[in-house]
Amino acid sequence: MAHITANAGSFRPVAYLMGWVESVADSMSRYRVYKRTHDELSSLSSRELEDLGISRSMITRLAYEAAYEN
Repeated sequence: MAHITANAGSFRPVAYLMGWVESVADSMSRYRVYKRTHDELSSLSSRELEDLGISRSMITRLAYEAAYEN
């Protein structure tokens, strides 16, 4: 007679779900950093950006770096 042995470590749906939830939460957090940084830099005048050594064409890249490259 054949029988099936259970391997408790092979599949853990709760751990999988928690990992997925953490991944989504991390993605949302990083997007908020991107959005806030982009909005704040975009709201500065050209003179203020120039004082910081930033051109308008750099805003998207700087916001991306702030959120995703750490």
